[in-house]
Amino acid sequence: MAEHAMYFTDDRAQRMYKIRKGVMNFFVYLFLSVFALFMLAPFAIMVVGSFINADNFEAFSRTADFENLGFAHWTIDNYSFILLNRQFSNFPVYFLNTLIVAVGGTTVTVVTAVLAAFAFARLQFKGKDALFALLLATMMIPGEMMVITNYQTVRSLYWTNTFAALILVHGVSVFYIFYLRQTFQQIPNELYLAAKVDGVGDLGYLIRVMVPIAMPTITTIIILSMMGSWNSYIWPNLVASGGWKYNPAHSMKLVSNGLRDLFAAGSQTKPIQDAYKIAGSMVISIPLLIVFILFRKYIMRGVSRSGIKG
Repeated sequence: MAEHAMYFTDDRAQRMYKIRKGVMNFFVYLFLSVFALFMLAPFAIMVVGSFINADNFEAFSRTADFENLGFAHWTIDNYSFILLNRQFSNFPVYFLNTLIVAVGGTTVTVVTAVLAAFAFARLQFKGKDALFALLLATMMIPGEMMVITNYQTVRSLYWTNTFAALILVHGVSVFYIFYLRQTFQQIPNELYLAAKVDGVGDLGYLIRVMVPIAMPTITTIIILSMMGSWNSYIWPNLVASGGWKYNPAHSMKLVSNGLRDLFAAGSQTKPIQDAYKIAGSMVISIPLLIVFILFRKYIMRGVSRSGIKG
């Protein structure tokens, strides 16, 4: 009798636990769904608005009449205006500049992050922990506070309107060094000692062993760094707003500030409609969207493998 009562109590407790867990999961997923809706709504509006006829989009923005967003008013004229209009003839140049800066800056960032993370994870030298703590402390300083110092440095080196100013100044990321160091620390130290016994140097061990193992994390760094370079606006607007130092006819603007200046110039003569601006934003975003879709699994894998380790 006592065993039956105990079984009944345990069964009731399990059912109550499942009910509480189900209710908790419901509210968690509800919160995540609402949060995702707020995050995706602007992007969805941008995608839809980029295909809406410019006149109908202007009418919708003034009256919120959703009939103006019907499929009957969809067109690709907005993209034709951005890609084929003579007013935007420099747009391919902006894309080329952005591609050069993204690839060059990402290369420098990855090289410095790999070397620094390896030094902090495996090498032994005096003051290593203090130096690493100092680097982490710099992450607490907002990047905007360093803009003036970096700008004065670029001017003193005569790097304004050059690719060096866009690539080298942001070639070191403390966050990426910390991020990669956590992955390197998860690699057994016995592999490093075995490589030393076999006569493999530090650089050889880094290239042959640590880099292949940490490739998911490095791939994540590459993708995030390229996205940051592609979306950069404030710094290029300061140091690369004119013609190339060695060829003034070649504009040094990137896609973000270049497109913004084109829209601003158009507003002084004939206002550029919002639908065209949204289409231009989509043109800028499409390469990043493609990169994310193709490499999203590497981002997730890199984040899962770089857990914090004491």
